Amino acid sequence: MMIKNKLVIPLVLGASLLLNGCNLTTKDESTAKPAGTEAVSSAPVDIELLGMSSNETDLNIVRDQLTKNGFNVKLNLQPDYGTFKAQQDAGNFDIALSSWTTVTGNPDYAVRSLFKTGGDYSILADAEIDKLIDQASTQTQEQFTETYKKFEQQLVFDKAYIAPLYSSLKAQAFNQDILKKESVRLSKSRSLPWEELDFKDASKRAKEPIILQSTSPSLTSLDPIKGNDGSINIINTNQYVRLLNLTDDDKLTAEGSLSYNFAIAEGNSDYYFVLRDDIRFARIKDKLAADSGERVGAEDVIFSLNRAKNKDSVPNHRTFTLHEHIQKVELVTDPAVLESAKLSGSSDTVKSSLDKGLASKISTLVADKSQASNKDGKYQVVKLTTTKPFPQVLNYLAHQSAGIVSKKQVESINTYDVAKYDVNKDIAYGDQSAVTEGPKYNNTLFTSGPYILAYKNDYEAVFYKNPGYMPGTKYEPKVNSIKVRFIKDAESSLSALRSGEIHLFYGVSETKFDVVKADSKLSLQSIPSNAVSYLLFNTKNRDIAKSADLRKAVLYSINQDEFLAYYKNNKFKAVSTLSPIVKTGLEVKADPAKAKEFLAKYTSGK
Repeated sequence: MMIKNKLVIPLVLGASLLLNGCNLTTKDESTAKPAGTEAVSSAPVDIELLGMSSNETDLNIVRDQLTKNGFNVKLNLQPDYGTFKAQQDAGNFDIALSSWTTVTGNPDYAVRSLFKTGGDYSILADAEIDKLIDQASTQTQEQFTETYKKFEQQLVFDKAYIAPLYSSLKAQAFNQDILKKESVRLSKSRSLPWEELDFKDASKRAKEPIILQSTSPSLTSLDPIKGNDGSINIINTNQYVRLLNLTDDDKLTAEGSLSYNFAIAEGNSDYYFVLRDDIRFARIKDKLAADSGERVGAEDVIFSLNRAKNKDSVPNHRTFTLHEHIQKVELVTDPAVLESAKLSGSSDTVKSSLDKGLASKISTLVADKSQASNKDGKYQVVKLTTTKPFPQVLNYLAHQSAGIVSKKQVESINTYDVAKYDVNKDIAYGDQSAVTEGPKYNNTLFTSGPYILAYKNDYEAVFYKNPGYMPGTKYEPKVNSIKVRFIKDAESSLSALRSGEIHLFYGVSETKFDVVKADSKLSLQSIPSNAVSYLLFNTKNRDIAKSADLRKAVLYSINQDEFLAYYKNNKFKAVSTLSPIVKTGLEVKADPAKAKEFLAKYTSGK
C-alpha cells in the first residue's frame, strides 16, 4: 500500500486466481476483432508491477489488463508489507499496487501525506499539486470541491501520477454467540474501539480475553508519531487517548476523549479544550497492567502535540505533516481569556461552550495537573493555535498520531541524540523490541488509552485494561484482556473465526461475505469506507518517472468495471484517494485505443 493508511493499510483480499491463470473477458473483448488482427505498434513494453501476496487477485487483474494493451508485465510479489516497503523504498518497481484509508474523515488527510512535496509517504514534488492541496485546506466544503476537482485533474488525468482501481467497503465479522452484538462498532474512519467490546456472558470479562487478529507480528512503533500503517494504527488508537474522537459517521466529538468539550474561536485559528481529570497512565509490572499513579494532563498534551508537529523530534517521524499547521499549544490559566474569546460564527463566549454539560462549571484554571478537580470546578484548559485558519486540524487531533504520551516517561527513555540515532544501539520509546518476549524485553510503555500492550511474540500480542482509564464511567473498558493473534492471510483468519480461535475478524473481503452470512454463529457488518486502491507510479528512478505518455498508457489500460464484477459490485469506482469523501464529478474510463496511442508515443520517443 503506499501504501496507505497513512494508514498505509494494505487490503487483505482472498485470492482465488492463480498468478498464471487470470483470464478475464471484458465487454470490449467480446466484440473485438479476432486475435492477431489488431496489431500493437511495437513489441510489448516491459513494466514491473510491485505488490504483496495478499493482493494477488488484484495483481492478476492488473497484469491481465496491461498485457492486453501492449505491456510485458514483470511481477515483483512480496510476502508482507515490510518487504514490500523495502522494495518500494529501493525503487524496484514501475508501478506499485497501493491503498490508502482516510482515517480522519477529512479530505486534506486523503492527499497531503501522499502527494505534497515532502509528505510522509509522498514521492511527488510538484508545485502545482502543492498549491492546490494548500488552497483546499483553507476552504469550506462549498469552496473546496472545485479546488479538489482541479487537483484530481492534475494528479490523474494531466500527469497520471496514479491509476485508480476502486474504493471499498469496510467490513468485519464477529462471533455473535461470544460477543455482545451491541458492543461491536464499525466506524467509517475510526478504528474499532476496544473499550466498548464486551462478552455476551458478562461473567467472562475478568477471566477470558477477547481475541482479535492482525496480519503482521512486526509492529512499526508503539510511539504514536512513529507508526502510521496497518500494523499499528488500531493498536495505538486503543493505547493512547486523544483530545477528540470521530463518530461512526465521521463527525467530530469529545465523547470518550480526553476533553469534555472543545470550542473554535472567532477567526478559525484558535481552538480550546477543557480536559478530564480521571485518566491516569498505565504501565507494565511483571507483564501485567498497573496504574502508574500519574495523571494525564495539559503538560502531556502540550508535549505530545509539539513533538507531533516537529519533524526532528524523533528519528523516522511518520506523521509530522498531519500536524504541521499547529503553530502553538499552550495552557490557559486565566478564566478571563475564555470569557473574552468569542465562538466562531456566534456571539457566545468560548467559556460558555466549554461549560456545556459539565457537572461543575469552570471556576478555576490550574497549571498543575495534579491539582485539577473537576467536581470542584477546577480544570485544565489547553489552547491550540494554527498557522492559518485551518478547521481540518481538529480531524487530525482525532488521529492516532495525536495520541497523548507521558512527557515524563518519554523524556526519560528518549535520551539519545536524534541526529546521531543508531538503530542498532539506541532503544527509543515504543520500540517493538522492548515489548517482544526474549532477552531484550523491557516494557517501558506508559499509555493513556483504555489498553496497554504487555508483551508480544510471533504468535500474539497481549493487552490489558488500563486500571486508571475513566474508572466508574461508561468509558471504562469492559473486558480485562485483549489478545491479537497474528494470522498472515485472510483465508486463515476467516477459518480461525469460524472455528472459534478468534472472536472478530477486522477486514473481511467482499468475496467472503456469502461465507460469513451462511454461518449462523457469525454476524457481518459492512459500510462504505474511505479506502481506495490504486497503482502508484515510480517517480524517481525509472523511465516511467520521465514519461507521462507511459503513465497514461497504464492509466487507460485499467478497467475498473472488471474489479467491480469480480467483487460482485461490493467495490466502487474511484478517481483518487479523495473519491469516498469529495464528489468532483470526474471519472476514469478504460480506453484501449488511448492506451495504445500513448504507448506508441512513448516508444517512438525513446
